[in-house]
Amino acid sequence: MANSSEKDAAETEKQVALSDDGVSQVSLADGVGRDYELKCALINKCLQEEIGFGRYQWQLFLLTGLGWMADDLWLQGLAVVLPQVEQELNPVRIEYAVLAEFAGLIVGATTWGILADIIGRKLSFNATLFIGGVFGLASGGAPNFVTFSSLIACMGFGVGGNLPVDGALYLEHIPPSHQWTLTLLSVWWAFGQLGASLISWVFIANYSCDPSIPAGQCPKSQNMGWRYTMYTLGGITFLTFVFRYLVFDLQESPKYLVAQGRDEEAVKVLEHVARRNGKTITLKVEDLQRISRVSKPPVTLRETLRSSFSEISFSHVKPLFSNRRLAINTTLIIIIWGLIGIAYPLYNAYLPLYLAARGSSSSTSLYDTYRNYAIISVLSVPGSLIACAVVDITRGVGGWTIGGRKFSLAVFTMLSAVFMFLFTTSKTTASVLGYSCVSSLTQNAMYGILYAYTPEAFAAPHRGTGDALCSALNRIGGFIAPLIKIATTPKTGGVSANAANGPVFVSAALFMVAAILALLLPIEVCYGCSRLSHCFR
Repeated sequence: MANSSEKDAAETEKQVALSDDGVSQVSLADGVGRDYELKCALINKCLQEEIGFGRYQWQLFLLTGLGWMADDLWLQGLAVVLPQVEQELNPVRIEYAVLAEFAGLIVGATTWGILADIIGRKLSFNATLFIGGVFGLASGGAPNFVTFSSLIACMGFGVGGNLPVDGALYLEHIPPSHQWTLTLLSVWWAFGQLGASLISWVFIANYSCDPSIPAGQCPKSQNMGWRYTMYTLGGITFLTFVFRYLVFDLQESPKYLVAQGRDEEAVKVLEHVARRNGKTITLKVEDLQRISRVSKPPVTLRETLRSSFSEISFSHVKPLFSNRRLAINTTLIIIIWGLIGIAYPLYNAYLPLYLAARGSSSSTSLYDTYRNYAIISVLSVPGSLIACAVVDITRGVGGWTIGGRKFSLAVFTMLSAVFMFLFTTSKTTASVLGYSCVSSLTQNAMYGILYAYTPEAFAAPHRGTGDALCSALNRIGGFIAPLIKIATTPKTGGVSANAANGPVFVSAALFMVAAILALLLPIEVCYGCSRLSHCFR
């Protein structure tokens, strides 16, 4: 009997081993056990050959995309209302609102990302947008600046956990051949910026006090545009939660379940996804248990929470640094996230202010400023499509190839820096708009690649934690950005064309450093199904 069992295990391992670079050769795998690798190889084979990319994955793509959209919707949404909030509520420094937002984002990214590895992806996936939607709606009714900033911080706590959780959950439900759709998800980030700009163009341009009215003298009744904007953004976020929780039958990640020893539940999830796609699978619980017979029975949410919070440790952090190559890659990608976390909001969170400042010498009106911002947002959408084509579609299919994720990330990050430097030299409205549009396109392409690379660079049992560390440092960078803005612009919060150059120069320089570090990343990740060496996770 023992010999038969050993023979079955050997046969299973043989079936999932790779002919060219077996999973044992993957340095990323050093953070997980051999049994887990083999089980994930079976799951990937099932996703690739039997389940495919069908109805379930397209619905998950939509709902995950709406979550990504909500993240930038609020980042840009706060940016576009700052001038009107300042004019009505008259804070000491309007930048404190951005500080509050990023304080919430920091805590949210860390908390929800780590919880995704402890209690699972599903709860975090639903809870983040519920919190973001409720407090986002409430912020529109804030009677003073302190209340407004407090509600924005609570909104950030919810929305901040959305990106690290959503990316991990989505990646673990798709076949390796469609990992390119993870890059395509960044188009929703662009839709978030576009949505915020269009909403603000409608409300703020038509329901705001005249810009000539001094701060503190603008009555609420004549300045409802920013409040309408907050209500709309909060409503969109909460509606997304409703679709996620009540309409879509979301399943837990099978790879998370396998990592927890819950093989039976993992197979049931795969069977459910297959039924939604009109398919059947041949994978059985016995196939997984031939590799490892350790299996836990289904548990309730209360039991999961109790056991998880009693055992929290660094067990999901240490594997991210388990060998020299992996430690270098993890460190560099976290630093890159931190640098971009400073650079991106330092430019984009105050872009309406910069546009207004550079148009102050001409006849640029409030309507023109937000129209230009909407144009810039439209031009960000093709960035995701370009990034998707460059890093995925042309690789591994016998055609011409371009660089892969690392090289493409470096190129688009460097181009973002170049066009920001050019922005500071612009003298006409046309040049300001032109450089801003191209910079918006390259930044969105950069983020598309970064969001695809990061979850793929971490093994699934520790992916939520890895994403959380990256996202947390990114949010810490966002917290630092307003401090730089405060140090480089007048106390009034308004900026002249020359004063606007300071923070933009800093932003461009940080993007340039991030581009150089991207070239130094030692690990390239999966870009197709023909090589599963980095797809076993």
